[in-house]
Amino acid sequence: MSLVKSISGIRGTIGGRVGEGLNPLDIVRFTAAYATQRRRAIPDNRKIVVGRDARISGPMVDQLVSATLCGMGCEVVNIGLATTPTTELAVTGEQAAGGIILTASHNPKQWNALKLLNEQGEFLNDEEGKEVLRIAEAEDFLFAGVDELGCISRKDYLPYHIQNVLGLQLTDTEAIRKAGFRVAVDCVNSVGGIAIPALLRALGVEHIIELNTEPTGQFAHNPEPIPQNLNQISELMRQGKADVGFVVDPDVDRLAIVCENGEMFVEEYTLVSVADYVLSHTQGNTVSNLSSSRALSDVTRSHGGTYSASAVGEVNVVAEMKRTRAVIGGEGNGGVIYPASHYGRDALVGIALFLSHLAHKGKTVSELKKEYPQYSISKNRIDLTPDTDVDGLLEALKEKYKDERLTTVDGVKIDFADGWVHLRKSNTEPIIRVYSEARDEAEADQLAQRIIADAKQYMGA
Repeated sequence: MSLVKSISGIRGTIGGRVGEGLNPLDIVRFTAAYATQRRRAIPDNRKIVVGRDARISGPMVDQLVSATLCGMGCEVVNIGLATTPTTELAVTGEQAAGGIILTASHNPKQWNALKLLNEQGEFLNDEEGKEVLRIAEAEDFLFAGVDELGCISRKDYLPYHIQNVLGLQLTDTEAIRKAGFRVAVDCVNSVGGIAIPALLRALGVEHIIELNTEPTGQFAHNPEPIPQNLNQISELMRQGKADVGFVVDPDVDRLAIVCENGEMFVEEYTLVSVADYVLSHTQGNTVSNLSSSRALSDVTRSHGGTYSASAVGEVNVVAEMKRTRAVIGGEGNGGVIYPASHYGRDALVGIALFLSHLAHKGKTVSELKKEYPQYSISKNRIDLTPDTDVDGLLEALKEKYKDERLTTVDGVKIDFADGWVHLRKSNTEPIIRVYSEARDEAEADQLAQRIIADAKQYMGA
């Protein structure tokens, strides 16, 4: 059993002993700590939004969280089965002090998590997250007396979310309707099965092929939307049954796209293509994290904008987007962040903008893909021993490659003329993640192995 505590929340496998798995006692403790932090940050606002994905453990975790918030004197707005971006929008829609999303994102069904939001519907920053962890560790919270107990109300925020997407200036519902797209969706038996077909119908899409849209929590395949997990929709697309395929993860903040011929559009290019569309109508800057494709930088420069890279993590991307006033940003895992809607990864926004882009281009998805700079990313790791001096290792690599362009805000990224390598220590495993990118897969692998060999030489392996 696993329990992982971080500034963005608490996640783990259901069951186990206290402190070893995500169990009722730890759920109550961290919920109470979060309520305490929010009360201290915003004393006059007791409203907290709670939404969840369709995991089997969802009802149990939901009841524990909502009841604990009531026990802390909070006014709970429970929006039930809801996507992560829906919950984020509900926080600002309700003018709440914060929100808790009950989802373990792309993790398998035995996992669940409490993801913690501030009053802007954004993930807690480093200082706020550390305060929640401190409060939970010290059990520094006070439950409400009988006359100060909170309450629970229930609302459906999906219509609000869909109207938000339809109201975006760059969502062209008329162009989408006229295009007559045939769209296939794989929603991995979670809340996407409720949200995505409803969005598509609102956009004017009449022909929808639904795969795994019943929100049972019994995921039909590994829920991470990466190529090796998407055989079912790929085969459907190869049969010529749809013009485009969309795949989301269980909480619907990541979007993968499948071409009409069954090939992957590739997660990295979800953001690249949407950014191309946005930048063709809106002058401005872009942001992604250090482990995302160089293609976004290329496309941004072609539109006269400036690209910036942040440390890995949505909260870091959002902070950099605000600093640079970026008009579009996100992460290479299919996470699109469009400030005109809200500062959070949102697959619904991504679908609406991508379909608008596709309708304007009048091309197939595979033809659209060929318009963008073609890169390939290789993902590797270095296993660490208890004796490994990670800081020393990274310093040694910085010294060896000091003549290349280095970025050190999150580990070390080495930019070469023909590619890059990014090394960063994992927050959850005793490994260094090694991501590399080049013009093709073989070059990306070779680049990664070259740096891994340098690292192992330092380690004496």
